[in-house]
Amino acid sequence: MTGSRAVLRPPQLPGSGVSSGAGSGSGSGGPLRVATVITRLEGGAGVLALRGAQSLEAGVARPTIITGSGGRLLDEAAASGIEVIVEPALREVIAPRSDLLAVGRLETVFRQRDFDVVHTHCAKAGAVGRLAARRAAVPRIVHTYHGFPFHEFQSALRRRAYVSVERRLGRITDVALCVGGAVAAEAVRRELVAPQRVRTIGVCVDGPGRVRASMSARSPQARQRARRALGVPAGSPVVGAVGRLTYQKAPEDFIDAISGLGRPDVVGVWVGDGELAESAGRRARRLSGPRVILAGERTDVLDVLPAFDVFALPSRYEGLPTAIVEAMICGVPVVATAVNAVSELVVPGETGMLVPPGRPARLTAAIGHLLDSPATAARMAASARARLGDRYGDADLRAALLSAYSPAVSPALRTGG
Repeated sequence: MTGSRAVLRPPQLPGSGVSSGAGSGSGSGGPLRVATVITRLEGGAGVLALRGAQSLEAGVARPTIITGSGGRLLDEAAASGIEVIVEPALREVIAPRSDLLAVGRLETVFRQRDFDVVHTHCAKAGAVGRLAARRAAVPRIVHTYHGFPFHEFQSALRRRAYVSVERRLGRITDVALCVGGAVAAEAVRRELVAPQRVRTIGVCVDGPGRVRASMSARSPQARQRARRALGVPAGSPVVGAVGRLTYQKAPEDFIDAISGLGRPDVVGVWVGDGELAESAGRRARRLSGPRVILAGERTDVLDVLPAFDVFALPSRYEGLPTAIVEAMICGVPVVATAVNAVSELVVPGETGMLVPPGRPARLTAAIGHLLDSPATAARMAASARARLGDRYGDADLRAALLSAYSPAVSPALRTGG
């Protein structure tokens, strides 16, 4: 696709020198102007937001990504010809003064650029972006639930507050895209959005990397290359995870589970970075038995996954994790926590094993079972790969987005549910 190749990083959106583009959108027969809003262009949500923008054909839609921060995905977006605006006031944490500033700045840019669609991702950008889009009278507001801001590890009061906020935002949302059927079901059950506006989508893993990973899954050569890249001894059993080092992903439970194996020959590897990197590093260094390597963020996840004998994701809450799909593509047996839409991928006893969240001892037992039962692990991995087939590609994502963006679908009745 084509588009502006400049990554715009103004201190504020008004006066950034970006032309308004008025008169060039769908109202005059041109491509739809789509603003994709996300607080952090990182992690699984950032990947899905970027893959969605990349999947859109130039003659049909022209995306602009507006984000508060990001790393390598910002450069990837620019290399794809996608315009990116970095707005520092768009932050992940709740900060009333910054949040109000972000609403005002986003409203200004939405008006200046005359977007046809504003598509928000995750809770914080979903709140700020949808309010700004409503105030700017954007014709169509779409939101993607990658999961929810409420979960069982919060106080009941906070959980009720988040649900109440999401219900109010749901009234100004034309389409809610839910990553996974369980997330969609929860959105309906909680009455966050009217049922007729809820749609289910998947994650996106596509391109040459997917083909290469699928063809070389579990091959000795791919395994050796991956282990060399991670600095893991050739003969050691490896248990790995991929994800941001955040409270949501519970890296401390991963480290405790590896420690609980009591096997000095096992190496744990966590691929990803985040705000808990320092505390996770201290915890890992205290281990007296198995070793845990914090490998940091990598751009070659599909290439290093074959190093793992077991993939283990201990998240407290999730949507539909891209990392699990990637592990299954690479033929790695999976243990994960039974949260949100994870069970759509990890079918207990068939495509992997599930354990309760917050129970590292159960995670230890499941990991140990797969390490000690290679035939069972191989059967589950093969079943998972077969079940995936060619699902979760960019064609499916593109079709879902274009359907959600279509003005042929009547807008939400924004005075009620």
